Amino acid sequence: MRCELFDLHRQIVPLVDSWGWQKSIVERRKPLVGIDTDTDEDHSDTLITLQHPPVYTLGNGNSEKYLNFNIEDSPIEIHRIDRGGEVTYHGPGQLVLYPILNLRYQKKDLNWYQRSLETVIIRALQSAFSIKASTIEGLTGVWVGDQKVAAIGIMCARWIVYHGLALNVTTDLTPFEHIVPCGIKGRGVGSIKQILQKASNGREHNDSELMDIAYESLIKEFAEFFQLSLERSPDLYL
Repeated sequence: MRCELFDLHRQIVPLVDSWGWQKSIVERRKPLVGIDTDTDEDHSDTLITLQHPPVYTLGNGNSEKYLNFNIEDSPIEIHRIDRGGEVTYHGPGQLVLYPILNLRYQKKDLNWYQRSLETVIIRALQSAFSIKASTIEGLTGVWVGDQKVAAIGIMCARWIVYHGLALNVTTDLTPFEHIVPCGIKGRGVGSIKQILQKASNGREHNDSELMDIAYESLIKEFAEFFQLSLERSPDLYL
């Protein structure tokens, strides 16, 4: 299946812009979705890759008890959005992937899709950085030891899924201290850069190189897992 790739992984894109792009793509694709794959005219998926400026996002039905501050006096921008999950942080140095996939061509199972995104991240970390990551039963996301390095939050309309995953590459982890990330208490948050520095006795790593390596590995594993043919588009036409 064809998948249009919008590569903005080196760019800092406001959350409201990317959210608007996703909603526009989903609305455009909805009328193409048939009852089954024989009548389905929605034959092209989309993948948007980018970074965000500092922002907290709260998912559907999110409880403000996971904020360690008054929501009216947030230290940084905060948005309620239409994904599942609790509060999380996005910021520069975090690689965000927004796949907009028609699961009728994959498997109509949202739990399977979330587990699949976790598998893609785990494979990418192993392949690119020799980092052994894993999942934790009952929790969503990808972990290295007791530290969460990637968060996942999705939404679905007519089996078209959107939102996606956020991988901490060189992210400043300080803003996570002001929230209970994803509502999970007693566990930490980590980044690829932090893990590599610890493993190499503090050796410095080039931030932009780490981001490029993480990006290339992640989209490669993504395309292979979901059997998609990535076609790079010059820019968003929305």
